[in-house]
Amino acid sequence: MAPRFQRKPKGVAMDGWLVIDKPTGMGSTDVVNKVKRAFQAQKVGHGGTLDPLATGVLPLAFGAATKTVPYAMDATKIYNFTLRFGEARDTDDSDGAVIETSDVRPTDDQIRAALPPFRGDIMQIPPNYSAIKIGGERAYDLARNGQIVEIAARAARVDAFDLVERPDADSAIFHVQSGKGVYMRSLARDLARALGTVGHIVALRRLRVGPFLESMAVSLDSLIVSGDTPPPSPDLLLPVTTALADIPALAATAGEAMRLQHGEAMSLVAFMGRIPNEASPEGGLVRVMAGERLLGLCRLEGGMLLPERWMGGQDG
Repeated sequence: MAPRFQRKPKGVAMDGWLVIDKPTGMGSTDVVNKVKRAFQAQKVGHGGTLDPLATGVLPLAFGAATKTVPYAMDATKIYNFTLRFGEARDTDDSDGAVIETSDVRPTDDQIRAALPPFRGDIMQIPPNYSAIKIGGERAYDLARNGQIVEIAARAARVDAFDLVERPDADSAIFHVQSGKGVYMRSLARDLARALGTVGHIVALRRLRVGPFLESMAVSLDSLIVSGDTPPPSPDLLLPVTTALADIPALAATAGEAMRLQHGEAMSLVAFMGRIPNEASPEGGLVRVMAGERLLGLCRLEGGMLLPERWMGGQDG
């Protein structure tokens, strides 16, 4: 049988991360497509969706960096958002239609008193207009078709939720630090309800995704080229391993690395004195390092070090 013809991928192969300061009014996938065309790159994905209304840190993964996207999405995220009291919207943000109103406006003290139950490990119902799948379909597609969407509450982790500023009686600005999969629109909606009123988000900015900071972000406009202008330089990309910088490091010998590379689980007893304090003994990840070189990722579980992904010795 003749070998199957494989079409050569279009575009230039390049690996690394680029942090975009996403503009409002544009979906995350639209940003990916524009950047992919600008760089003429083979493969680009994003490390954590931002709503069209939102602005700020949107990490984009090129080539081999797409393998590290799950670790970026699991990382700590920081946001600022503005909550407008008095109107509930079907999307829980200002892009939606008004579905309920209230004349109640909470005081600063009432807001601060209502915040503690929203910190720590909480249960949260995602917005009806979200990418959650229900019976194989996206919730936002069902909602747009007028179908009643019932989404089960899910566990979420909110490490910080604080009132920052009160521009006027109708508005309040908050600072949030959270884990994976926390919806700011749900926080805003539920806080307003807890205060005896209704509300929705009118502004949302993401300041951090794990090691990707607002200070690293470049504007989308600065990358868009036209005419005979050459595409942006691949030198703008951060190393593939940047997404893993927040994962604690564990030094390994050549022999240990060889065993882990071949998928062998090892007792944590062998690593006593080297296990980083910040690594959770039950389910925590560590970066296995040989000097400055990243070898792979392992998980601590049941007193064992379990290989999870081998990276092939990339620069750390």
